[in-house]
Amino acid sequence: MKNTKIAAPTGKLGVLIPGLCGAISTTLIGGIEAVKAGRGKPIGSLTQMGRIRLGKRTEGKNPLIKDFVPLTDLDNLVFGGWDIFDEDLYTSALKAGVLERPQIDSLKNEFSALRPMKAAFDRKYVKNITGPNVKKGKTKYDLALQLVADIQAFKRDHDLDRAVMIWCASTETYIPPNDVHSTLAKFEAGMKKNHPAISPSTLYAWAAIKCRVPFANGAPNLSCNIPALIELAQKTGVPICGSDYKTGQTLMKTIIAPGLKARALGISGWFSTNILGNRDGEVLDDPQSFKTKEVSKLSVLDSILHPETYPDLYKDLYHKVNINYYPPRGDNKEGWDNIDIFGWLGYPMQIKVDFLCRDSILAAPLALDLVLLMDLAKRAGRGGIQEWLSFFFKSPMHAPEVYAENDLFVQLEKFENNLRDMMGETLITHLGTEYYR
Repeated sequence: MKNTKIAAPTGKLGVLIPGLCGAISTTLIGGIEAVKAGRGKPIGSLTQMGRIRLGKRTEGKNPLIKDFVPLTDLDNLVFGGWDIFDEDLYTSALKAGVLERPQIDSLKNEFSALRPMKAAFDRKYVKNITGPNVKKGKTKYDLALQLVADIQAFKRDHDLDRAVMIWCASTETYIPPNDVHSTLAKFEAGMKKNHPAISPSTLYAWAAIKCRVPFANGAPNLSCNIPALIELAQKTGVPICGSDYKTGQTLMKTIIAPGLKARALGISGWFSTNILGNRDGEVLDDPQSFKTKEVSKLSVLDSILHPETYPDLYKDLYHKVNINYYPPRGDNKEGWDNIDIFGWLGYPMQIKVDFLCRDSILAAPLALDLVLLMDLAKRAGRGGIQEWLSFFFKSPMHAPEVYAENDLFVQLEKFENNLRDMMGETLITHLGTEYYR
């Protein structure tokens, strides 16, 4: 097996973030600065803390992922982005309330130096928030070209050869796939005609891919996950991935459901409810934005359990998801699950899960990993959908002829084997002890 030719991660890497002033972005940037200063560890980041086994178990080769593949060093990341709120990130971090005040104050110089560019925003697509820092243009195509100009200026001003864009902004209202999304020609014509099925997140994705900047979608919006932009990504050789960071409750589902399936235990019902009080919760208080999130969350169990293949165990599974905006909780989300299962001879049992998590604390390391891995994919010449990064998403992008893989452990194996393949290492398939002791 030969090593993939991977360009070295020389120079600075630009990190462009729609939603720069939000809780995830400030937690991500503040966390990276704290790690660089030795005031914290990047816990939750697979690229920084995770190890990968190479060769036989008897060989004891388990390097850190960051030492195995050529990733950009954290010191070489340069941040910028867009937001509807015109404020520096110090003010934003205080409002988000994720990091503690002493930690935010220790990063005041770094945070105060960052302000967002004007955002491409339309309240039709995010109804519960608004802000003054918004671009103007006669058409959506005009706005997209302004985003292209922003990307080019950011790269020029910071002397960057490479950049990655990662969506950390709000969940948009639900938009089903439309004919205007079906081809690049129709999509670009639709931008010029202000087609209502073209949302701001798709404009950012188009602008990034046009500029040959990898795009990762951290929300359940359509964004880059439409045939038109997949076509553009394939033509330009630009990596794209998404959708929706796999953080709290869905993370638990992708851990628990594969275990129940592995034991051939049946599930009759899975009821999930959440309370959260950050800006994400406020946005999701709108039924149309919640619909977008609901579709993402509901898709997980079917693709893990395959009820059509296991009808005796999962055909009649009732799956319900609620999200409730509760301001006192802030970013500290609570995800509560009741799982009705059944075993031998159909006897019923129950599992209760109460996950009191910190949404942005879980999302920030995923965002860091995606930035570094999407840059790696670009340098390795991997364009189009990066299905090997499904591990990081609730509703992972995939080729249309196959189903999404949502089993966390299958996703991890796929992720690790892709890294091994890039570096010319033997894939680990667990076929027999004579090869993989």
